[in-house]
Amino acid sequence: MAADKDNTTNISLIEDFRPRLRKLIEIEFVLDHLNFLDNDNKDLIRTKARKESNLKAVDLLIDTIIRIRPLPKGWFREFVDALSAGGCKHAATYVEDSPPCPALEAENDNCVRLIELLSPRLLGMKTTDVCWDCFSKGILTAEDREIILAECQNRGNMGGARELLRRIVRFPPGWFSTFLKALQVTEHNDLCKELTGESPGDNLIDEPGVLMAVNEAPGNVDPMVEEGPVEAAGKSFLPEQETLDSSVTSMHLDEPSEADSEIADLYSGTEEPMENGKPENSLDLSMSGCIAPAAESPPKAVIVLRDYQMDVARPALEGKNIIICLPTGSGKTRVAVYITKEHLDSRRKEGRPGKVVVLVNKVPLVEQHYSTEFWKFLKNKYKVERVSGDSQLKISFTDIVQKNDIVICTAQLLENYLERAHSGDDDGIKLSDLSLIVIDECHHTQKGGVYNHIMIRYLKQKHKNAKLKKEQKDTVAIPQILGLTASPGVGGAKKIEKAEEHILRICANLDAYKIMTGNLGENKKEPHKKIATAEERKRDVDFHEIIYIYIILMCKCIYVLTSDPFGDVLKGVMNAIHIHAELNPTCDLGTQNYEQWVVQKEQNAAKEENQKVRVCAEHLRQYNEALYLGKTIRMWDAFSFLDKYFDEELKKKVAPEDEEAIIKTDTERFLFTLFKDSKVKLQELAKLPQYENNSLAKLRTKILHEFTSREKARGIIFTKTRRSAIALAQWVQENSKFEEVGVKACHVIGGGGQSVVKPMTAAEQRDVLNKFQNAEINLLIATTVAEEGLDIAACNFVIRYELVTNEIAMIQARGRGRAEDSSYTLVAGEGSGVAERESVNEYREKMMSKAIDKVKKLDQEEYEKRIKEFQIQAIMEERVRTTKKKQKGMKKESPSKVKFSCRSCNKPVCSGEDVEIIENMHRVNVTPQFKELFIQRENTSLVKRLLDYESNGFIACKDCGQRWGSMMLYRGIECPCLHVKNFLVTYDEKRKNVNKWSELGIQLPAFDYAEHARSVAESSEDEESM
Repeated sequence: MAADKDNTTNISLIEDFRPRLRKLIEIEFVLDHLNFLDNDNKDLIRTKARKESNLKAVDLLIDTIIRIRPLPKGWFREFVDALSAGGCKHAATYVEDSPPCPALEAENDNCVRLIELLSPRLLGMKTTDVCWDCFSKGILTAEDREIILAECQNRGNMGGARELLRRIVRFPPGWFSTFLKALQVTEHNDLCKELTGESPGDNLIDEPGVLMAVNEAPGNVDPMVEEGPVEAAGKSFLPEQETLDSSVTSMHLDEPSEADSEIADLYSGTEEPMENGKPENSLDLSMSGCIAPAAESPPKAVIVLRDYQMDVARPALEGKNIIICLPTGSGKTRVAVYITKEHLDSRRKEGRPGKVVVLVNKVPLVEQHYSTEFWKFLKNKYKVERVSGDSQLKISFTDIVQKNDIVICTAQLLENYLERAHSGDDDGIKLSDLSLIVIDECHHTQKGGVYNHIMIRYLKQKHKNAKLKKEQKDTVAIPQILGLTASPGVGGAKKIEKAEEHILRICANLDAYKIMTGNLGENKKEPHKKIATAEERKRDVDFHEIIYIYIILMCKCIYVLTSDPFGDVLKGVMNAIHIHAELNPTCDLGTQNYEQWVVQKEQNAAKEENQKVRVCAEHLRQYNEALYLGKTIRMWDAFSFLDKYFDEELKKKVAPEDEEAIIKTDTERFLFTLFKDSKVKLQELAKLPQYENNSLAKLRTKILHEFTSREKARGIIFTKTRRSAIALAQWVQENSKFEEVGVKACHVIGGGGQSVVKPMTAAEQRDVLNKFQNAEINLLIATTVAEEGLDIAACNFVIRYELVTNEIAMIQARGRGRAEDSSYTLVAGEGSGVAERESVNEYREKMMSKAIDKVKKLDQEEYEKRIKEFQIQAIMEERVRTTKKKQKGMKKESPSKVKFSCRSCNKPVCSGEDVEIIENMHRVNVTPQFKELFIQRENTSLVKRLLDYESNGFIACKDCGQRWGSMMLYRGIECPCLHVKNFLVTYDEKRKNVNKWSELGIQLPAFDYAEHARSVAESSEDEESM
């Protein structure tokens, strides 16, 4: 059975990557190494290659492998080895599910297409010389070499060149730069210049892609960061018939059309039950809905569960720990409310105290669960309260828990008070004080997460209780655990066994007796799924028009009509900066790889006190971000981003009144002048709609379609960053076409503190969601804050715009569409890899379902044995981590060993001895000497006020204007708060780049409020007497 599962998984991978494999496999070479195929099948495949094409032969090979039953043992490893041995290592990486990242993949496609465009010029190369050099450099095999040399003898030099070009492009990324070096070695300097737009040797790089003016489609983004620059994959240069159709491909999942049949497997969705607007078997209550005022709830609400909900709740009603895994919108929280009520009712009947804590991982969920579920249904019988880190009630959290029956709070708040109790603080909370813990979105109960920290405490006590029981001693009470999730995920697993292990680890972490999934029956619904693939920007070219665009220094521009002149201007400015700073980038501009490269250059330059390179690297990072923005949102938004950045930078160089002028270096003058000289042209181009990126055009078409084809359209667009969410909302609001069809848009973003983009408060989020509920807004543009957990009013379309992360996020986002005829659409740039990653997520979603089924079918004894092993492992890992942390704390050095200097001008600032810490969070320097070194400015983008302190300004170096940190008012005392990333740290005479204070192994003294308050009071008295 296990072998059959593996075969199914491996065949699915081959089928998923068929479009790539068709181009990367050289059939003749691979067949020689395949022993599990009989000679008849091999002969048929070879005949297909000779009479038709290599592409058709690869198709036949894949079809033959899929058709063979049974497949011999070890066939998959033999297939991978045959690909590698046959010179198709790039194809092997796809078959092993280890393809290059989307940016690298798209970049490689750029190189392939450039070779195709310039092939008439390249056919004139000295093929024999180039062939031998390519072979010596590893981008041709011995068999490749023999075939190319034979072709030269039989069909001449040009015939051999065609064969050489056809074969090198099948190698893994990196072949392009190696080929350039081979051309250089064989004295084809003219061809080098054709391919790179530069003189040979000027900018040869070690990674694929030296393309400087090939227009790129909007790129894919890495899943793990909300904010910040993301990689932009290059435009796909695959032949048109081999690429995904650029039009919107629609399908209903259970009835694919003929036109869609070939790609149905790739883009088919998974069944997703919806509420469909049907009322539950409860008293006039709707399942869906945004945060509604509590006053709107009925006087007395009665909860009656549907059959599938009662089925999953039954073990919990018996007092067992379980995980409830139901699709988004199928009533998990309602089940939790019912279980909570029954739990408290039974405890009350037995005369035992009951205390329920509902844990969430996002602040907005606290109010949502309180208003729409727990308070709404249980207020007449039990005391319900909610507390979060943003609430003033957090200072009396222990009292809140004692006085209420049900408390909804953020997980970190409970963890903080559990730690207090563990440290012997009377104000803490113990697990034994609670009788039931409900954990929302419990798939986050993994190593390193706050949910897991809480559950490790639980597991330790559980295993201690087992020992105490054996010793016939009194045990300590522990609460019942109830986990809720729509999608536990597979944890990045590639095989079903690893996916099963991932599910079991989550079950172990939550000490679950079972994972419960329901049979939704007629409540189950399949959403419509669409993939909108945007074509890359194109124009008609001939081989003489491959010209690379550069801005020449001193504001003289050479312009060529391209499909992305805005991006070309930015690239020209960046190349001018490269020349000024003598930098040679090793990757394409506008990509994540370039972002990483320029950050590394900035850090190295800071350590080396090379201010010229450091400042240039900072500016290059901003231009790179603008390049990405121009490919995903409007060019005007990208320009506004740059304009605002330079405006802020100029303000830093303006000294306040009565202060000495801040010095501008020659490099800073050069950079400011460079932007000023290109600003007018960028402004002009940003206003031209004909250069709008194709992804945005596709998004506009999709939105207009939804609002013109539905009577009452209501939808959500998910995007990666806060900046893009805000910009897209403005784009919709300012476009008259959207207004004509009744689109009313607004953005909703996260509440985490950042100085770059001002976050939304919980109140602002609630306000927007309420307006969406009341139809004042009918289109939400959201970051991932709305993807998971938030109960958003019934939508009939969901769009993910250039955004693919993992299978959990895909399921969560798709689940936001809860209306009867809802659709789910992915808008992606062609060649970006986004659509391919979506198909992988769908494959992993199916794998997750199979893994859950396998876990559910395990014998209970075997299940509990494996769970116990994982629990013991988790406890041991926690002990090792705690021991290491204690040892690290004991080894902390004296603060006197650390010196801080300005990151920009290297001026000595202070010693570690001058720095104190407030509430284990804020590092401040309140010495009189430090006060003389900085100037204070207002931070208009962020005003942060909490209970004991507020922060609404920042401090900057008096000499160069470099920002050092923020000015914090702590209980009436002004405290300059240092952000360590803005300083160069010297530790034991060694310079270091430090991003977090925790990276410094020093013990800072606690801030002595009484002493500093006395000093401030004495100082004030002295001033008054003068």
